[in-house]
Amino acid sequence: MGNSTVGSLRWSSIVWLAICALCGLPTADAYFTFGELLNVESTVPVIDPITDVIDCFSSDGLEMYITSRPERGGCGDYDMWVLRRSSENETWGPPENLGPAVNTPNEDSLSSLSADGLELYFCSNRTGAYDIYVTRRPSKDAPWEQPVSLGPRINDPTCADATPCISPDGLELYFESSYRPGGYGSSDIYVAKRATLDDPWEEAVNLGPVVNSASRERYHSLSPDGLLLFFDVDAPDRPGGYGGRDMWVARRATRVDPWQAPANLGPVVNSPFKDSSARVSADGRTLYFTRNTGGIWSNWQVPILPVVDFNGDGKVDGKDVVVLAQHWGESDSVCDIGPYAWGDGIVDEQDLFTLAEYLEKEVVDPTLVAHWALDETEGMMAADSAGGNDAMVMGDPAWQPDGGSVGGALAFDGIDDCIVANPVPELSQGPFSILAWVKGGAAHEVIVSCGTADWLYTNPADGSLMTALSSIAGNGVPLFSDVVITDGQWHRIGLVWDGRSRILYVDGQEVARDEQGELAVPDAGMIIGAGATPNRFFSGQIDDIRIYNRAVKP
Repeated sequence: MGNSTVGSLRWSSIVWLAICALCGLPTADAYFTFGELLNVESTVPVIDPITDVIDCFSSDGLEMYITSRPERGGCGDYDMWVLRRSSENETWGPPENLGPAVNTPNEDSLSSLSADGLELYFCSNRTGAYDIYVTRRPSKDAPWEQPVSLGPRINDPTCADATPCISPDGLELYFESSYRPGGYGSSDIYVAKRATLDDPWEEAVNLGPVVNSASRERYHSLSPDGLLLFFDVDAPDRPGGYGGRDMWVARRATRVDPWQAPANLGPVVNSPFKDSSARVSADGRTLYFTRNTGGIWSNWQVPILPVVDFNGDGKVDGKDVVVLAQHWGESDSVCDIGPYAWGDGIVDEQDLFTLAEYLEKEVVDPTLVAHWALDETEGMMAADSAGGNDAMVMGDPAWQPDGGSVGGALAFDGIDDCIVANPVPELSQGPFSILAWVKGGAAHEVIVSCGTADWLYTNPADGSLMTALSSIAGNGVPLFSDVVITDGQWHRIGLVWDGRSRILYVDGQEVARDEQGELAVPDAGMIIGAGATPNRFFSGQIDDIRIYNRAVKP
């Protein structure tokens, strides 16, 4: 491996992940986002981007282990070093070499620390072949002892084994093995297990084709709860990449469940260059990674944030607390935001504590992919403040600067007025929600349409809310509600697709639901105030149209 082992080791654009959606299953996983990228050297100036790569953190957040190139000094080739601090509020001290008891003149790198801080797993070519070793210490204040090889159940003599990662409970060891017989690609991720901490490791097992592919999966790590598995893939080799190398993540519901289909971490952390070696801080709040831009390495960090605007109204307030309370004790993908941003499978006090941190604060919701507030006072364009998809105002609707439910609104005459926007591509990639305020209208009028389907419209019989957006298997069967919205009052309406069910909402209440296969969302422009067929224009006011690429709780 040599230099490749470690060496291969904008605006705060934010993405979200709903990992189960990629599996074609209803999601039970929380959404999370990334905040603003920061250069690690700006917060940890003792880290050298030329020589250093972050390997892991101690569970108390007081030790950071790094691998450094020979230029930093040390015992020879790549060495392992440790940075320390006395509390999580203190700055990191200078790197300390682990010394000749652990490091050799050959490469010693890519360490992983056990949760109790008493075992350090790493890879080394000290015998000429890359194998995995462990060094131990009797206490956190004691020096590391002479390392020992993990033996043939882990180290295959025919291939290179590297990047060990010990699970939080110490019962699983993940590692990368190159060209091991029976693999799926040039490098796969394997796992060895043991029943207790005192038992020997069992034979290593390939994670299988859900995680591994014909490409090279490598430089993996686990989240502090052991439920997320991060790894690298050369972008051209796996569909959905952004650059030369991308970081991906797989999730499992519990530590005994199988890994689900991986998802790309998205364009905030994955660039057109090589992005690699994702590592999560001990508290789960920060993602660290490396980037190679034109041959120059740099270290980056980015906050991992929960999505906290549960009802999609642009605010975090008491209404979101009510939504959380309504799902207390459930496994709900929207409200499960603690103790980590990706949740823990149940809505409980951990989620309430997390939500409390954001109450009445301004938040940016990256899952809001289009937002036409309709607060203009004149003109033929309706600005999209979220996605930049400004829409064309057709006909002669009347701007109502002070007449909306949220700021201004736009009044449609029911004859030829509408708004036309370009397609919103995120709607074809998983769960989504479309919400709007409406007032007035009449039976058999369309509020939102796309392609050949009316997404939100009124029943020709009584003016109740309906949708005709369905799966191909659904044969276009509409979903009916019995709530009339043409009574001259403001109503907040919504269509939500959660990956399994289409749901209609009126004024915060679910009014209709059914199960569908994958919705047949066309790659077509959005039309607001008119239908997919002629003479289906809306006669009333529309305000604050929001589209999210997640399921919300209106």
